[in-house]
Amino acid sequence: MTSTASAPTADATSTRIWNFSAGPAVLPEPVLRQCQHDLWDIAGSGIGILEHSHRGPVFNGVIEAAEANCRAVGTIGEEYEVLFLPGGATTQFALIPMCFLPSGQTADYVNTGVWATKAIKEARKFGTVNVAFDGTASDFDHVPADDELSCTSDAAYLHYCSNNTIYGTQFPAPPPAASDVPLIVDASSDIFSRPIDVDRHAMIYAGAQKNLGPAGMALVIIRKDLVEKTPSDLPMMFDYRLHAKKGSRLNTPPTFGIYVMGRVFEWILEQGGLAAMATKNAEKAAVVYDAIDHAGGFYRGVARPESRSAMNVTFRTPSADLDAAFLEEAATHDMSGLKGHRDAGGLRASIYNAFPKRGCQVLAEFMGDFARRKG
Repeated sequence: MTSTASAPTADATSTRIWNFSAGPAVLPEPVLRQCQHDLWDIAGSGIGILEHSHRGPVFNGVIEAAEANCRAVGTIGEEYEVLFLPGGATTQFALIPMCFLPSGQTADYVNTGVWATKAIKEARKFGTVNVAFDGTASDFDHVPADDELSCTSDAAYLHYCSNNTIYGTQFPAPPPAASDVPLIVDASSDIFSRPIDVDRHAMIYAGAQKNLGPAGMALVIIRKDLVEKTPSDLPMMFDYRLHAKKGSRLNTPPTFGIYVMGRVFEWILEQGGLAAMATKNAEKAAVVYDAIDHAGGFYRGVARPESRSAMNVTFRTPSADLDAAFLEEAATHDMSGLKGHRDAGGLRASIYNAFPKRGCQVLAEFMGDFARRKG
């Protein structure tokens, strides 16, 4: 029996407000529109993406295109596996030391915030950790200069978080690692926001919900020689080698998440790739940072200027009461998600790849007006 139901029509006039959420975060509107269509019927198949078999021909095309576009965006060579894995970045906190921190060796971790702290805690369950830098004393207001790092010469790997969502700091470049020490990065909140030197890294991983797609999964870009170091006695879902061998379909994968990520990769390529994204993101961030820096001291940035993030702009007004008033008034101007993380307080504007520059301008205009009235 053939269904005669027609596809629901999206309301193109419905209002979308400025979404400054740190994650799950704003997605490109063209991607959302395509998702609406493909939820009903993808590729003329008469079946929506949520309903297709993960081993059928339609999803074969989806995952193959997602990987190909991911490789094109990141200029990722064949010496790397590209994996789409469930469990978000947090699962990787455990899998990395489980697989790559042998007994008797030490892993170096750079502690620049809450998520790095969580990664360190997980790693210590499996082996010895050297905290090569600890930003706790300075309230995580910067990423370390090279001379602030105390690394182990023969470390199993060096792990860092490239962008620290909660405190609004970002590495301008990867930290130095000895040539034979694998460099591993949690790039959850700035993945594909700027060119990335893939060849410097043995592994790049990111939760999807900030710059790539829906929550609940991770993109893992991992060098094949590191994959081969995975112990053979792990449960199968913890084994990178098996995930690679099965093309990210060791079990039924998060098919919709992979589909959306593929669409986002395609969108990034349409924007001009990572160099173009970096330019746009720098311009957007400058609008908000200028509003902080030119408000006569009314606003105080959380991050030191040399460590400022282009993805998460963190700041405070002179008091917690004014922070609360700022949030209340911002909501009446169609701005959402500006409350700082519970561990940092204050205010935070997350302006990932898909966030439009006009939204940054609206925020900056409001910030200027608020400072004039309350300062």
